Amino acid sequence: MRLFHTSDWHLGQNLHGQERDFEHACFLTWLLTQLAEQQPDALLIAGDIFDTVNPPVKAQERLYDFIVSAHEQQPALTIVMIAGNHDSGSRIELPAPLMRRLRTHALGRVLWLDDGQLDAERLLIPLPDASGETAAWCLALPFLRPAEVTGAQLGDNYLRGIGQVHEWLIAAANAKRQPGQALIAISHAHMAGGSVSEDSERSLIIGNAEALPASLFGPSISYVALGHLHKPQRVNSEERIRYCGSPIPLSFSEIGYQHQILDVVLEGENLISVEPRLIPRAVNLQRIGPAPLAEILSQLAELPDTDLLADTQRQPWLEVRVKLDEPQPDLRQQIETGLQGKAVRLVRIAAEYAGSGSRSGDEAATQLIELDQLTPQELFSRAWQDSYGSEADEQTLKDFAVLLQEVQLQGEQP
Repeated sequence: MRLFHTSDWHLGQNLHGQERDFEHACFLTWLLTQLAEQQPDALLIAGDIFDTVNPPVKAQERLYDFIVSAHEQQPALTIVMIAGNHDSGSRIELPAPLMRRLRTHALGRVLWLDDGQLDAERLLIPLPDASGETAAWCLALPFLRPAEVTGAQLGDNYLRGIGQVHEWLIAAANAKRQPGQALIAISHAHMAGGSVSEDSERSLIIGNAEALPASLFGPSISYVALGHLHKPQRVNSEERIRYCGSPIPLSFSEIGYQHQILDVVLEGENLISVEPRLIPRAVNLQRIGPAPLAEILSQLAELPDTDLLADTQRQPWLEVRVKLDEPQPDLRQQIETGLQGKAVRLVRIAAEYAGSGSRSGDEAATQLIELDQLTPQELFSRAWQDSYGSEADEQTLKDFAVLLQEVQLQGEQP
């Protein structure tokens, strides 16, 4: 059995106000070509399909056009996609009856039966191989929100509830599978030890709770296809537990590594290989600085001039980071003047102000932080500190996290 592991498409994402539809279209075209050439048995999309719970129409059209095109060119392909923390689980599942006719399974949330047991049947997806025989079972674990895994049956401990869901689903899968059939888990979660990309990943940690342990996925699971962390990586150096990462850089912190999908091959229950397939970058992200303004203006002058025959959609996105000794009221004007006729698109200017620090007489830098660089938890902590002159205690942070989850759930209604 062969499968493609992808995640974190974030369709509809904006980069500091600039839409990324062209880049996503290029990725999906490339992915369709890879599917046609390599003929995998299954495509896994491990959450954060959209960037927001209410994605723009164009982003939704991108997804459904892709699914139809993939089915038309490869009718035997099975697609499994789950909701991530950026997605609305109900929105992801809304067209599920129609998509099943395209061999696509959309799982947005976990459900419970009247007797309080997990509805595991709907989360277990058969994965046929090229002969049409079920070669593996996919355990679909969408992002688990507190309201879904706590309550009368599971108690109020969020992490314990998550562990119970994993235990019950894996037990159901082991009971269902036949000898030689592999178990493939697809999950959207922050696993302990994972490397986070600065600026672009919304925290999943509630209060001071730790990330999830890899031990949730016992040895009966042949491969774990993870989503949420945007940098490709193994969890605890395990070959079978992997993040494939996002297909495009979603912030300037993600420009230093190659984005990819993972090509996974299994023979029976045995994992044979996991190979990256590198995704061509349709639009580069470019950083200049941090440096003094005079040096920045000199670097801007050295940028290539605009080619009137070139495709402007492929011009790099540019972030400029300037070190200043004092405020410069015309900073943006100077930078925009320096960029006139240059083949880049400015999306962000960040200023850092140098001043005398109090620690050992060393100089300290105070960076102006934009709101979109801070998580809701960080904003709340700063506001609490400003209002009360002390840090919020653990219980207050937990109460805020629960309130935030309730607000996000209300915003998920299509």
